[in-house]
Amino acid sequence: MPHWSVYTGDSVPHDGVDRLPPPPPWRAFDGEPVLPTPRDADDEASVSPDRAHRARAYVAAPESVQLVNAALVLRRPLLVTGPPGTGKSSLAYAVARELRLGPVLRWNITSRSALSDGLYQYDPLSRLYAARQAAARRAGASGAGAGHPGAGAGTEASADSAAGADGVEDHLRLGPLGTALLPYDRPRVLLVDEIDKSDLDLPNDLLNVLEEGQYEIPELMRAARHSADAATADVLADGTDTPVPVTRGRVRCRAFPFVVLTSNGEREFPPAFLRRCVRLKLRRPDREQLTEIVRAHLATPPGEADHLITRFLNRAADGELATDQLLNALYLTGVAGLDPTSRDALADELMPYLTPTADTDGF
Repeated sequence: MPHWSVYTGDSVPHDGVDRLPPPPPWRAFDGEPVLPTPRDADDEASVSPDRAHRARAYVAAPESVQLVNAALVLRRPLLVTGPPGTGKSSLAYAVARELRLGPVLRWNITSRSALSDGLYQYDPLSRLYAARQAAARRAGASGAGAGHPGAGAGTEASADSAAGADGVEDHLRLGPLGTALLPYDRPRVLLVDEIDKSDLDLPNDLLNVLEEGQYEIPELMRAARHSADAATADVLADGTDTPVPVTRGRVRCRAFPFVVLTSNGEREFPPAFLRRCVRLKLRRPDREQLTEIVRAHLATPPGEADHLITRFLNRAADGELATDQLLNALYLTGVAGLDPTSRDALADELMPYLTPTADTDGF
């Protein structure tokens, strides 16, 4: 393996990311203060059985290993395309596990997703409500009553004053993208899943932030201008209840995150977006790869799964199937202890085509 490679694809955790070559001069970032990489246990969702198993059992093809390392060295996003069920999102979990990069930050894209959703969420209504409650408590403590002349106006003025003085950070939380760009000492792993489902503007909006490696939070910037005490705010990050410091509303990364953008190929992306990504196209696994995938997921003895793998490959020649359909069929037919005829019939039911074919009448 080339000396600049740190990801091996063998699923054995190690600290090889510390051997990464320096970034290209145009991709060097210097965000501060430096933050330690979170532990997997810091994010309860990251240690779910599904995510942990996917990370441990992922089988990486040589091309995937090479291009993951290229993205890490160049500090560029990795755009992963391919049919459903080829392990696009699982790759992010596998890299995070092997390189000990902490919990994967996941942003699931829909047609309504906007850049702001990935950066941070701010709730001005909860802040106003908290400010009015604080003003009411102060008014009560000072003896102001409902019958006191001007009490209503004074309470409103107090509420407005409190709204400007209370901590904005109490009503703001960083999103997965915003968290990934914090100045961590090691790259965080960010999975932007199914970016091809976004509206037309999101890829270019996302590209600008990833190109600069930084962003601003206007609400915190305004608070810092009005009060020296608000220059540094402790803000909750995605996936954890431990606050992180943000100075004057500006976030700049230090170790550029390993960003995996997945796409099912449902749309074309702008040339400027493609030019700034390392591109990996996953293909349907062949027999050898399927055998290895089955072994990794189910520990099936050699030869025991051959019949269903052959059946899966024959069916896949006529329509689109996903690898997890084969895994489901192997697991269930093995557990059920069926005879060969019943096993094949059940396997066919568990491996329906994902897209309409000529013999399904469009269903």
